[in-house]
Amino acid sequence: MKMIPPKDDAKAKIVEIAREIFTRFGFKKTTMEEIAVASRKGKSSIYYYFNSKEEVFKAVVEREAEEMKEELKVQVLNIEDPIERLKAYIAYRLKKLKELSNYYNALKSEYLGHLESVERIRKNFDQQEIKIVKQILEDGVANGQFVVEDPTLSAVAIVTAMKGLEVPLFLSSDKSNMESRIDNLINFLFYGIVKR
Repeated sequence: MKMIPPKDDAKAKIVEIAREIFTRFGFKKTTMEEIAVASRKGKSSIYYYFNSKEEVFKAVVEREAEEMKEELKVQVLNIEDPIERLKAYIAYRLKKLKELSNYYNALKSEYLGHLESVERIRKNFDQQEIKIVKQILEDGVANGQFVVEDPTLSAVAIVTAMKGLEVPLFLSSDKSNMESRIDNLINFLFYGIVKR
């Protein structure tokens, strides 16, 4: 007798397939019909798990966000030295975001801004990033490596600077140029432009 997969397994498979379709065609051009065909299910089966395309997209974006958060813990947060941790965080964050195209589109797209769930994801992501960067800065201050008067304000400034680089990095097909831009951002954040 063939076992029927639990609802969560079937839902996870739909999310994975939808992720590929959204990545290829974007939110606007993707239809529930395409998700159903790619999933080898009837459209009514997709609606059994999700009420709308927006709900599917939200699940995809949440999955990518969780993936980024988990990889970030492994790749960056275990680095002891706050300077190296901040460098690794900035480099990792900008590179990984490029891989997670649905998540990135949710963060930057004004069209998706009307979706309450996407706006919550954006705000949550911003708060998490500021919290991570603030902790790195506080660790650096405690070690005597950073001179930061207001870690929260400085964290907001760093996160804002990273966001400002997103579009140029994504439009650039030259990987060496991307590395150079990331290095320049890190040098600017650490050393500024004022001669001391």
